[in-house]
Amino acid sequence: MAAAAAAGPGPAEPPAAAPELKSRFRTREGSYRLLGPAAAAAAAAGPAPAAPAPPGPGALPPVRLSVVRLARSRSPPGGAAERSRVCCNLGRELHFYGGAGSAGRGSRRALDLQRPIDKRVYKGTQPTCHDFNQFTAGAETLPLLVGFSAGQVQYLDLAKKDSAGRLFNEERLIDKSKVTLVKWLPDTERLFLASHASGHLYLYDSEQPCGATSPQYTLVTQGEGFRVFSCKSKTPRNPLLKWAVGSGPLNEFAFSPDGRSLACVSQDGVLRVFHFSSMLLQGMMRSYFGGLLCVCWSPDGRYVVTGGEDDLVTVWSFAEGRVVARGHGHKSWVNAVAFDPFTPPPPPPPDGQGGGETPEEPPSVTYRFGSAGQDTQFCLWDLTEDVLDPRPPPPRARPAAAAGDPPPSVPGLPRSLSRSNSLPQPGGGPQISPRVPPVLSVGRFATLTLRDPRGAPEKEHKRYHSLGNISRGGGNAEKPPPGGGPGGSRGSLDMAKVLGTALCPRLHEVPLLEPLVCKKIAQERLTVLLFLEDCIVTACQEGLICTWARPGVSGLSSQNGGSPSGTVV
Repeated sequence: MAAAAAAGPGPAEPPAAAPELKSRFRTREGSYRLLGPAAAAAAAAGPAPAAPAPPGPGALPPVRLSVVRLARSRSPPGGAAERSRVCCNLGRELHFYGGAGSAGRGSRRALDLQRPIDKRVYKGTQPTCHDFNQFTAGAETLPLLVGFSAGQVQYLDLAKKDSAGRLFNEERLIDKSKVTLVKWLPDTERLFLASHASGHLYLYDSEQPCGATSPQYTLVTQGEGFRVFSCKSKTPRNPLLKWAVGSGPLNEFAFSPDGRSLACVSQDGVLRVFHFSSMLLQGMMRSYFGGLLCVCWSPDGRYVVTGGEDDLVTVWSFAEGRVVARGHGHKSWVNAVAFDPFTPPPPPPPDGQGGGETPEEPPSVTYRFGSAGQDTQFCLWDLTEDVLDPRPPPPRARPAAAAGDPPPSVPGLPRSLSRSNSLPQPGGGPQISPRVPPVLSVGRFATLTLRDPRGAPEKEHKRYHSLGNISRGGGNAEKPPPGGGPGGSRGSLDMAKVLGTALCPRLHEVPLLEPLVCKKIAQERLTVLLFLEDCIVTACQEGLICTWARPGVSGLSSQNGGSPSGTVV
């Protein structure tokens, strides 16, 4: 025993090698490649942590990226037709980058992230989000909105160097919580929306003051899980409108491509879609577990994709008001989702050769979208016609039913839903225009339980409760969390009543997609995903910005994200 003690412990095991970061991935249209030395990026990032740290109370705000294309009114023939401006927040700093297309016919536009053209450092607060005005951006004016962790919103005009900008909610009389997102209203010069961690959404006019006193409100309308107020004032002042949506933070919102509808996702796990001008609820969907963190629209406005704390991406039909598919490829929360409007459709299948039978045509790819998560993985997904419009198999001859036998189930639907009106029946019912869907009345959801959103805030729920852990729990995979979510989130739809309905189908009741691509591309959680015409842009929490050249794109140079850690991409 003494000899063993004297010998001491054995040799220390060598540290585990960091997982290899992918610098290339292939899809049906070709190979995407990371611009810059991927090996250097992996070395600079250092060894990978056991798990990405969740954002705590003192954590830095997520890194976000805003891009605007500036058209040149007098570009020479064959010259650069566009230039770009990029804004990126990192800690207490805002970094601004420029970019321009290369001269020459057929050249591609590139983002120049080698060095910032400007930088702003803030004291006492941190930038959390920002947005360029795509409608008015040009050589004469370049409006930018910046939201902050203390609740203020700043208006800047980057085209005017001496402009100090304007500050909204400067004294925090409107809202004291963090700004989660700011967005200009589509095709407007002055109006913008700001969402807060309080669950409130405010409509501002950039030309109006905020007032020296706290605003007073009057109720305009209300519905299932939301209320809308207008500001009572003898003179015009901000905010023009106040929305109270769900419970907990309002994490993200997005306008439909036609600008008529607004999709909001909240920490209560509910997607709510409103007709913006009438402030009426058009549709709802509940996450399978936990809060929803991100949302985006398909380019044609027919579908909405969400991601969140259930590790899933969920595809919701705007026209039909139902979940059409879920995707499971991430191992942690999904932070960003986006559609790719530039991926070309697949070529038609070749004609059958010889005298044999014509091969069965593969499902046609209708949409391509991507997702980025806290598991540091980037996923690409294809939505095919057979998922979006499932056709029932041809009817088969059946023996005559005996008296008293139950009616047969509807082909193409799960047995548990065949006698329910929650989902539209295949091949039947009126066709609904995706642009002008019917407004959902409050009475449709009158049987659902909605707790008082004015109650005391709940404790922060347990993190890293992923879908994978639920699925490995054996027979408890379909058992909803108590109280409709982790910790019984107040104001959320009661999961005991909505699970298995159109608001929240069970896992086996809708198609489960597998990712076309699923690659680890960073050492820290991913927070940004943008699809541009010539590249895909991703960014992680440590400030590493990566651009991925699309197949066939040449002439794009290596780019440095300019982060303080000195990482190279």
